[in-house]
Amino acid sequence: MKQDLKIITFCCNWCSYAAADLAGISRLQYPCAIRIIRVMCSGMVHPEMVLHALNQGADGVMVTGCKLGECHYQEGNHAMLSRSEVLEEILADFGYEKERFQLVWLSAAEPERLVEAIYEMHNRLLALETDPGD
Repeated sequence: MKQDLKIITFCCNWCSYAAADLAGISRLQYPCAIRIIRVMCSGMVHPEMVLHALNQGADGVMVTGCKLGECHYQEGNHAMLSRSEVLEEILADFGYEKERFQLVWLSAAEPERLVEAIYEMHNRLLALETDPGD
């Protein structure tokens, strides 16, 4: 059973990165599997970036951004939402389970929601790693 998971998390600068910062300031606990990459907008995360992370050994990839309708770049999160639908098909084509990708919308004032999403992703990946069907 693999315990040392790596989850790459692309966080938008304006909401989810601020929520991650607030989670740290608030001393909220979450698995150390997370590696945060700060991007200006979730809409800047191209599917190739997600595939690259998985191909380089990440167990899962999260993209976190502003709530729909609250993007600082107006339509960036809608662009990521559209890409995520295509991304699930691409992941299957490359042999990755769709559970290895997660999209999360939250505000800067929701560090608890971010931590909850991290635990959800972490537990889902642990379940994939310990699946007796392997």
